[in-house]
Amino acid sequence: MSLYTQLDFSGIRTISIATRKSKVTPAAFAKPLKSPAKTTLRQFVDSLPKILAAEELRDLTEDIIRSRRRRKPVVLMIGAHVIKVGLSPLIIDLVRGGVLTHVAMNSAAAIHDVETAMWGHTSEDVAVNLMDGTFGMSRETGEFMNKCLTVAFRNSQDGYGEALGKKLLEKKAPNVSVSILAQCLKARVPVTVHAAIGTDIIHQQPTMDGAATGELSFRDFRVLAHSVKDLQGGGVVINVGSAVILPEVFLKALTVVRNLGYKTKGFSTANFDMLRHYRPTVNVVERPTQNHGRGYQITGHHEIMIPLLAAMIKLRMGGGGSRR
Repeated sequence: MSLYTQLDFSGIRTISIATRKSKVTPAAFAKPLKSPAKTTLRQFVDSLPKILAAEELRDLTEDIIRSRRRRKPVVLMIGAHVIKVGLSPLIIDLVRGGVLTHVAMNSAAAIHDVETAMWGHTSEDVAVNLMDGTFGMSRETGEFMNKCLTVAFRNSQDGYGEALGKKLLEKKAPNVSVSILAQCLKARVPVTVHAAIGTDIIHQQPTMDGAATGELSFRDFRVLAHSVKDLQGGGVVINVGSAVILPEVFLKALTVVRNLGYKTKGFSTANFDMLRHYRPTVNVVERPTQNHGRGYQITGHHEIMIPLLAAMIKLRMGGGGSRR
């Protein structure tokens, strides 16, 4: 005989599955592709299950399309990894197509953008170069970027992103066609860079000017706030791969514009990353949309999820973009 008393389940009430509320039916299942070699993009998208992230991706696409048709902002915030995995051409295409109205990046992303545009390669081997103290000591990168910021600080009202974009165009950088900084400037779409002093390789070099870096990044914070103020009754903010800096910057820009009296409510936000982090979850997805709007959380590799999103947007727009 057992030492423990078991609860009698004989009085449990059951219900009919016919009346039970359920969330999944075969109509929502994925559809096998009958002839993969002849499959169109539309057929592929339609083949995705109408469940969880796949359906959220469709909903986010609709939010983006609806926002642009109503001339509401679509702000993309990116971390450095987005450029390192080769997504610049897709972002530039969405800028040119009138989908993205503002691109904000951390300064590590700006470094990868500049190095790619100017010298055709980026993303050094940190583990190897750290051993002898040469990590982040690429002279040309520091001299180009730090000098650009210092000159703009002394002679203009340009922000961090605008100053770099202008310099890349002026220098006719060999790979300027894949520079988000330069191509946003050409398209007259705000591109901003948000620095945290001490986080980037150019900060550790003799050419670093803290006053210039800080002031130009602050100017860009004000530019971002100008875009955020229009998130009223629509608009979308998408964060891709920034776990700390851009979620924090966005939250502060949002509180600034609300403090100034702008009714920034009723917009959507989305976070794309390989892992779910605290700050993007609360500062992008949850807090800004509480009591209104909608937040999306899409987990997956950037090099797969962002091309899929971009393709779905262009498909929904008929292969092109609605101009601003």
